[in-house]
Amino acid sequence: MNLQTYDSAIAFVSSQFRPLSFWIVDAEPAFHYDLIEMSKPDELDMAILDALQRDGRVSNAELARRLNLSPPAVHARLRRLEEQGFIRGYVALLDREELGYDMLCFVNVSLQNHTLEQVQHFRTAVSQIPQVLECHFVTGEFDYLLKVVVRNRRELEQLVLEQLTPLPGVGRIHTSLVLAEVKSTTSLPLSER
Repeated sequence: MNLQTYDSAIAFVSSQFRPLSFWIVDAEPAFHYDLIEMSKPDELDMAILDALQRDGRVSNAELARRLNLSPPAVHARLRRLEEQGFIRGYVALLDREELGYDMLCFVNVSLQNHTLEQVQHFRTAVSQIPQVLECHFVTGEFDYLLKVVVRNRRELEQLVLEQLTPLPGVGRIHTSLVLAEVKSTTSLPLSER
């Protein structure tokens, strides 16, 4: 059997089943294939994802009870969703104010030049600043929108003047302080699909 025949067989098998792992031993050398169909999540998968994004500590047994599935079936679905990248990880959401980060700010940054070197340098530098929670490359008047937390005005001043302004290529910085968080969520609107 040649490699092209194996590829055809693999394409057929992978179109018929979701996860599949097997060895082909009559070839030299033996081939091991791990096939996972990259399909869209079905209704049960979406229910699992929705439950997890609302409560990441929900147990496998509780998920199984809610969905009327067996715990092994839920576990297999979870593993597949993780392997396919629908679940990137599990975290605890902390209360920033309880931990002393009283100021939430949005910082708009414009670069003077958009050379590949300056853009990469800016992105690398911003990624290493712990107070920057998010950095988005955006359209409009500014190039980047940063979501930043600091403990007080002094920390904000230090961040802007000592960390952001000196970065090569930074042209303009505009900072907005958040007066109140009207809505803040990490949950995607999965029930709206």
